[in-house]
Amino acid sequence: MTQQLSLEQRRDTFNTLSEQYQAKIIICAGTGCMANGSMDIFRRFREVVVQKGLSVTVALEKERAHYMLSQSGCQGFCQMGPLVTILPQKILYTHVKPEDVEDIVETTLMNGQPVERLLYRTPAGEPVTEMSHIPFYEKQQRTTLKLCGMIDTQDIDEYIAHGGYFMARKAVLEMTGQQVCDEILASGLRGRGGGGFPTGRKWALTRTEESPVKYVVCNGDEGDPGAFMDRCLMEGNPHSVIEGMIICARAIGGTEGYIYVRTEYPLAVARLRTALEGARQAGYLGERIFGSRMSFDIHLMEGAGAFVCGEETALLASIEGRRGMPMPKPPFPAQSGLFGKPTVINNVETFSTVPVVMSQGAENYARIGTETSKGTKTFALTGHVANTGLIEVPFGATLRQIIGEIGGGVINDDGTNVGTDFKAVQIGGPSGGCLTQEHLDMPLDYENLQKVGAMIGSGGLVVMNNNTCMVKIARYFMQFTQNESCGKCVVCREGTRQMLALLGDIVEGRATEETIPLLEELAGVVKQGSLCGLGKTAPNPVLSTLRYFREEYRAHVEQKRCPAGQCEGLRVYAIEAEKCKSCGLCARNCPAGAIRGQKGQPYEIDPEKCVKCGACVASCKFNAITVG
Repeated sequence: MTQQLSLEQRRDTFNTLSEQYQAKIIICAGTGCMANGSMDIFRRFREVVVQKGLSVTVALEKERAHYMLSQSGCQGFCQMGPLVTILPQKILYTHVKPEDVEDIVETTLMNGQPVERLLYRTPAGEPVTEMSHIPFYEKQQRTTLKLCGMIDTQDIDEYIAHGGYFMARKAVLEMTGQQVCDEILASGLRGRGGGGFPTGRKWALTRTEESPVKYVVCNGDEGDPGAFMDRCLMEGNPHSVIEGMIICARAIGGTEGYIYVRTEYPLAVARLRTALEGARQAGYLGERIFGSRMSFDIHLMEGAGAFVCGEETALLASIEGRRGMPMPKPPFPAQSGLFGKPTVINNVETFSTVPVVMSQGAENYARIGTETSKGTKTFALTGHVANTGLIEVPFGATLRQIIGEIGGGVINDDGTNVGTDFKAVQIGGPSGGCLTQEHLDMPLDYENLQKVGAMIGSGGLVVMNNNTCMVKIARYFMQFTQNESCGKCVVCREGTRQMLALLGDIVEGRATEETIPLLEELAGVVKQGSLCGLGKTAPNPVLSTLRYFREEYRAHVEQKRCPAGQCEGLRVYAIEAEKCKSCGLCARNCPAGAIRGQKGQPYEIDPEKCVKCGACVASCKFNAITVG
């Protein structure tokens, strides 16, 4: 392919070449599936096809062959990986191993029949062949994620064949900056990074600033525990991010762009580099893009992984080579951002959604979602749920639909017993809050979540069953926030440290009646007095768990009891006299000398000496020791 080829020529050439293949084999090469050996499956397909006297080519080579072998980004159904999709039959195979490849080649590629043992099965045991008929996918509305998991991430021509870069060309050649801003504003698209600020308004504010230099910055510093939406988009459809940034540059008069990605995402970094180079060679980045007078290029910068660099002013400081620490606002980045110039900062999902909005049209896109929250949102669904993975649903979907229909239901800690009681879901990571059974049918959007003390954040959804201690969950997120505090403002640096200490007192049995009121007061101070948004939202997990699970906190403090039985410091070890055989094994294994007894009499545990290590439970052969 040469630079002189138009988008239409590249699209038509790719489609013509694709028609020659009898089948396309798509190997999920997202981080999760790769960690489970999907590249071994990829290599095995090449070997087996040749052994059968047939031929195969990989997507980038596009040689004449019987089959095309492609590496996609994350296909979303992480619980069932490694995943293999066969087109045009639309067959999805789950939990594939290298030793399964020969069966797939012989049964499916050569004879057109599915390998039933590799198909997804419903809870009733019925096999499902097509991906679109699997409840996990059937209940979603994949727009931003539509191509993620289907196209080869390294092949710009496949992205173009699915309409890629056509909207960027339209914006550059056929629209004014004002028209682009108006289109995005009319769509109702709001920032997907957590704040939910109207994207079109942010762009319009930057467009009206007088400056010969303006920047477009993509925030790929995804640091929330349990969140991997942006990572999967950068790995699975990097060209959509680039195209969204080009459209933004046209809207604001942008001259230069940066994608800021944490270095812990090596696969995303590598694929973005390849995509950026492909866009430059095609003439979509650099000088006179799409043959216009507009010049715009994008640089890739790796961050060191500081959570605070997800805050926009800290991110800009990091790009400039300074320590990533927040700055007071105003001035806002739209007025004075990167290197003091007007700057738009949006996250990966926002930019990736922009070409979708332009393609569908603002009016059509605005029909999706709720009155105030338009379109769809991606979520990373994790925790005590049968089907973990990357999902996309319209705003207004409920937790009952997400957890029960897409997620397949709540499970036990060991992954069994679908249908276990739901307790809560943490939404929005360390900046979010928890939702309970009373919120299962609440439409999820920015306003509704704000009313109940939570927020969408970047989109992490951590599902918890009844065995979960909510105080420990609050401590977990506070530990994370305290570790990641940049330390610039005293309120956040010392306030989160003291909150963490108070939570430690509660779960370890040292709390008094003053502890909970003091924790609430301190949370309010941190929320009001912190400099940046990360500090202001740091108390949210504590405040929301106190709001909905206060009795659980009180049980820890007043009764020195963890209702979920998860807090080691509050566990009480006892020996059931009727089960004890007086063998003395527990006493010999107790490191604290807390167990005493004699032959023929039941042994006893001294609670004052017991260090709650569990050695006695592990050594008892008669299950005579209870933990309460």
